[in-house]
Amino acid sequence: MKDFSGKIAVVTGGGSGIGRALVQQLVAEGCSIAMCDISEEDMAETKSLAETEATQGAKIITCRADVGKEEEVNAFRDHVQAETGEDHIHLLFNNAGIGGGGSFVAGERSQWERTFNVCWYGVYYNCRAFLPMLVKASEGHLINVSSVNGFWASIGPETPHTAYSAAKFAVKGFTEALLTDLRLNAPHVKASVVMPGHIGTNIALNSFREHGESALDPETSPEEARARGEFFRDHGLAPAEAAKIILDGVKAETWRILVGQDAQLLDAAVRTDPVAVYAPEFAATIFPNMGIEGDAPA
Repeated sequence: MKDFSGKIAVVTGGGSGIGRALVQQLVAEGCSIAMCDISEEDMAETKSLAETEATQGAKIITCRADVGKEEEVNAFRDHVQAETGEDHIHLLFNNAGIGGGGSFVAGERSQWERTFNVCWYGVYYNCRAFLPMLVKASEGHLINVSSVNGFWASIGPETPHTAYSAAKFAVKGFTEALLTDLRLNAPHVKASVVMPGHIGTNIALNSFREHGESALDPETSPEEARARGEFFRDHGLAPAEAAKIILDGVKAETWRILVGQDAQLLDAAVRTDPVAVYAPEFAATIFPNMGIEGDAPA
């Protein structure tokens, strides 16, 4: 798919971060958008920003939906069909995600499962809902956003990171398995798995908003948590740069899209020695090369 003009794209988590940047860049190329998010306020801001950049009559549809709940995802799909009047879409970006559920051993089960449900089942439910519409298009592309934590289940030796990592490993494996499935059963539909490193987004702040004070360890105050979230947002690769890398990868039909120098470095390290990367001293050697002090961002 070399050109997004005249296409219809679905973007989950379009209210901020990479999702917002994808919406802005797609409508600038004349692609109509249907986005969902749990924050109507964030979506309204994305829509306002994107409308100033839209070309060629690109339309923007919004729908509040929690991707971790299948009935809301199906309602989102029905809304897209009703608003577009079409039985097909061309692009599905499964981008929505939250952090939390770091410890399986000592953490709260409800927080663990909420994080896993959004990050994994959000992808699964949207694929179930929208894949038939991708198949009905003359050409389609499914883009699932995993993470560097989809091939390296760690953010450093002092911080457990189980729910998010488990979900992102599932997203990566699912997408890789779809390569054969689609080639055999819907060869006009392509699939890509995206593995970003540290992108400067609100994911940490949104995760705190989602989980509340249960997201904190006993030694972290709400003020400290917010400061960390703001630091994460204000550093890392800009979401606009990440979105451009993703869209360039889609146009090139690249099925494995690494986003950021840190993602490139971690991928190389894991492939070189998948055992050593879980040794405590690994972080001390790799993080400085990525411009990170201490544990990696969540």
